Amino acid sequence: MSKLFKTKSGRLQQISLVVAPVISLLIILFADLDPENKKVTYTFAIAFLMAAWWITEAIPLAATALIPVAFFPLFGVVDGKTVSSMYFNHLIFLFIGGFLMAFAMERWNLHRRIALKILIFFGISPGRILLGFMLATAFLSMWMSNTATAMMMVPIALSIIFKLEESLGKEKTGKYNIGLLLGIAYSASIGGITTLVGTPPNLSFARIVNIIFPEMAEISFADWFIFAVPVTVLIFLTAWVLLYIMYKPKEQWNNLQIDDFKKEYVALGKPKPEERIVLILFVILAFLWIFRAGFSIQSIEIPGWSKLFKTPSFINDGTVAIFIALFLFMIPSKTQKGERIMNWETANKIPWGIVLLFGGGFALAQGFVESGLSVWFGEQLAGLANVKPIVLTFANVSMMSLLTELTSNVATTEMILPILAGLAMTIKINPLLLMVPATLAASLAFMLPVATPPNAIIFGTNRIRVKDMVKTGFFLNLAGIVIATLVMYFWGTLVFDIDVSVFPDWATAAVK
Repeated sequence: MSKLFKTKSGRLQQISLVVAPVISLLIILFADLDPENKKVTYTFAIAFLMAAWWITEAIPLAATALIPVAFFPLFGVVDGKTVSSMYFNHLIFLFIGGFLMAFAMERWNLHRRIALKILIFFGISPGRILLGFMLATAFLSMWMSNTATAMMMVPIALSIIFKLEESLGKEKTGKYNIGLLLGIAYSASIGGITTLVGTPPNLSFARIVNIIFPEMAEISFADWFIFAVPVTVLIFLTAWVLLYIMYKPKEQWNNLQIDDFKKEYVALGKPKPEERIVLILFVILAFLWIFRAGFSIQSIEIPGWSKLFKTPSFINDGTVAIFIALFLFMIPSKTQKGERIMNWETANKIPWGIVLLFGGGFALAQGFVESGLSVWFGEQLAGLANVKPIVLTFANVSMMSLLTELTSNVATTEMILPILAGLAMTIKINPLLLMVPATLAASLAFMLPVATPPNAIIFGTNRIRVKDMVKTGFFLNLAGIVIATLVMYFWGTLVFDIDVSVFPDWATAAVK
């Protein structure tokens, strides 16, 4: 079956490699989306080519992301200097700084110590073990790549699964083991929602909304964190309850001891000096991110530390990430003479392909704005102006959640957000009402192995069937869609100071 799937996938890639450019060329030659502005048609054709190649992976995703560098200047959409600058900005450095901290945690085994400590704390009952694994995964994925988090947690989970099977037998644990692995995959995606660095779509949103609406006040790390925590908590609890109900053991466990976890922890030995240093820097980084810009909710206001400087607006979350990351290269290791906490050999594992993918999305968003394509899309959807905003948001979140089951969530986010911005400007509603929940929905992909890297990782253990993932993920997707929509309206409007009935001035300034 897998060979057949690969064959079909390969054929689709070959077809897309030829057909997508031909269709794009036909659009350029024979379509005329806006007679007064040829850039709209050119940008649409280029966006179609990128979307087709991103979805089918006809060429590597990072290579597809370079298309704007070549084609936007050639067709007069965006000049080469501007489009090139989109590939490296403060959010890219935020991403890089976050990865460097994650690599430092992995290099000195701090990540395993944190995970096992949480598991020991929560106990050995089936519900507690599931909760412990899910909480450890969700917490780490707030700061680390969800892929790296899942890769780290799965071996720990498998070691526990082996012990469960030894003590209780495979028949008693088989069903529960599926729920445990699904819990890791789901928590890696859910935890990433909480912070701007937790998942790529969040970073894409922060940059794209800044490109399209330059007059809008910055959405800081703290702003997003305050908004996203209730979403994360509600979806997390829903996932835990759902998994426990569907996969709890039929019989009680009597042979499992908490010593199984303690032995894993003891095997790590005493904390190394490097672990303590990385933990201290990690805590400092989180503190500086959260309190950089300060935040206010109605009458409550907490000023940010950046105001201690003469130019607080010059300092962003990328600045903070790199500032702390530099200490990793400066502080010497005490257990490995001549080494530092971080070396370039480890740092060079940064997924530069994802960095380029980010850049391609930012460049595409710039093209949407410069050409007027985002506004054109919005005008085509002007008939939705009479639909209630909450209904429109629900439909939008549902669409994004389904799309990301089959496509890259980063690519989907970077394609859809500019369109939603154009729609919001056309029907005169606050763009954040559409763009923020759509960004959340990009991480709500729980049904298929190809939907997210964590899903693929647990599927690779050969202990889970596709039908198990679809059956469980379907219900969690539905819950996530409802939660994202409702939290946006009853909490997000307070955090982001949104009046549902008012079209903001910063959005008016972006209408051309």
